[in-house]
Amino acid sequence: MSLVGPRPTLQEQVKRYSKEHRRRLEMKPGITGWALVNGRNKLTWPERIKLDIWYIDHWSLWLDVKILFKTIWVVIFTREGVYGKDGVNRGYPKDK
Repeated sequence: MSLVGPRPTLQEQVKRYSKEHRRRLEMKPGITGWALVNGRNKLTWPERIKLDIWYIDHWSLWLDVKILFKTIWVVIFTREGVYGKDGVNRGYPKDK
């Protein structure tokens, strides 16, 4: 695990990934990441994956520094709830 990267993924989630979604596994997971500082768990599952893939495609040391500073800002100054009304799995595909 690294400091910055896509959030860790559960095996149950990986089983449901499309080929495009599997790109999320190209980097080590991180404690904080682009999706975290751009909506956290208020984002739907597809939105989080899209942001993680954007991060992978645009990775740079400067982007990691920006994410670290944004993380501090979000944690200290954001007054909104972390999970929103639908909880952590908002938009996560249901079992068929």
